[in-house]
Formats: sequence, C-alpha cells, structure tokens
Amino acid sequence: MRNTFFRLTVVLLVLGAASIVPLSGLAQNSNNKAQERSLVGYISDNHCGLKHMKGMGDDKSCTLMCVKNGKFVLADRDHKRVYQLDKTGQEKAREFAGQKVKVTGRVSGRNIRVTSIELAA
Repeated sequence: MRNTFFRLTVVLLVLGAASIVPLSGLAQNSNNKAQERSLVGYISDNHCGLKHMKGMGDDKSCTLMCVKNGKFVLADRDHKRVYQLDKTGQEKAREFAGQKVKVTGRVSGRNIRVTSIELAA
C-alpha cells in the first residue's frame, strides 16, 4: 500500500511539472508578440532603398514609379537599414510615398507587421 501511494505521488508530481512548463513558455511567447515598436524613416521602394537614383524626379515620384515593379519599404537613413512592410503596410504606405513617417508595428528582424503609419514630426 505504501509503495502504491509513493508511485502515485511521483506520477502526479511529474504530470504537474509537465503541465506547468509548456504554459510558462506560452506566456512568454504571447508577451513578445504583443510588443510593438515605432520606427522613423522614409517610405521608399525595394529597388532604391535608402537612396533614390538621380534623374528620377523627387522622392515621391521615384518611389511611385519604382514600386510598380516592387514593394514599399521603410528606409531608416539614420541607421542605414531597410525594413520590409507586410501586406497592411503596403496598402497604407502608398499615401506616404517619399515622405518621412513613423511606422508602428511588430518588428521581427528587418520585417514589420504594420499597425499604423503617420507623418513624422
């Protein structure tokens, strides 16, 4: 009887520990996903990136022409980084082509899941 009670106790402890570990990892992942950042840069295109070619007009004209065969990006000229924008960002970026903006969203490497885009101050 004593041996059975001991085995049952050990099994319950192992099952309890096994159920807690995945839940704690889940909580950490959900916190990381919820964090948003704001980045400031210029709405450009993936062909020109940080700097537009000469003779292509102003930044807005060049961006709109080049994006016909590409995608909008956020060009952070201060840190010399180019960020890819998700589908939502592609839709919102058109009205800000060539302008300095603040993009808010979830940043993962050089990709942004865009929540909002607004003119930068």
